[in-house]
Amino acid sequence: MSFDRAIKIAPSILSADFANFGQEIQAIEAQGADWVHVDVMDGHFVPNLTFGPQAVKAFRPHVKTVMDVHLMIAPVDPYIDAYADAGADVLTAHVEAGPHIHRTLQAIRGAGMKAGVALNPGTSADAVAHLLDLTDVICVMTVNPGFGGQKFIDMTAKIAELRAMIGDRPVHIEIDGGVTPETAPLVVAAGADVLVAGSGVFKGGSVAKPEVYGENIRAIRSAAEAAQG
Repeated sequence: MSFDRAIKIAPSILSADFANFGQEIQAIEAQGADWVHVDVMDGHFVPNLTFGPQAVKAFRPHVKTVMDVHLMIAPVDPYIDAYADAGADVLTAHVEAGPHIHRTLQAIRGAGMKAGVALNPGTSADAVAHLLDLTDVICVMTVNPGFGGQKFIDMTAKIAELRAMIGDRPVHIEIDGGVTPETAPLVVAAGADVLVAGSGVFKGGSVAKPEVYGENIRAIRSAAEAAQG
């Protein structure tokens, strides 16, 4: 993974057809997805259950771009090696998920992955101030994690604060939650460059109608790039 600040669209397969993940992943990549976002939930840290390491490993052969695995679980550390073995390119842990996030990020990088740190809506930017040199991606949650399709929460002030904090470090700001052509310009203008979109990409489309995914991706990208200038 080389670093640049060009807009990246990362469809969340939480909104895909669960009976058809391989073809869904191939379809979104063919239609312009830059990353594939995989939401891992444990029913404990968040009120939902999704994908374990074996499921993620099964997704990996279908992902030709970047597999961006977002751990909404606690604890994280016992599972780092399993998700590395599953083929994650980026592994993101929540700052709220454990007492030693610095050590967690060290372990993620030590396992050969890019390290992400996620912030829930109620967590301030200051929580990652001392983690920036261990971090490749800061994921700003613009919904409370657990379910897709939620209403966007405005975190533009936090995003702008993080962007100033990052300076010239090669750290992406990723937005997760409620991303649409209407909300994408707000977060990009504040400093974001990676946009996770679930229902915003998958709505109206299917493996039989993949062109709808492409239309949705292009609409988000176009709105975002206009805001980025």
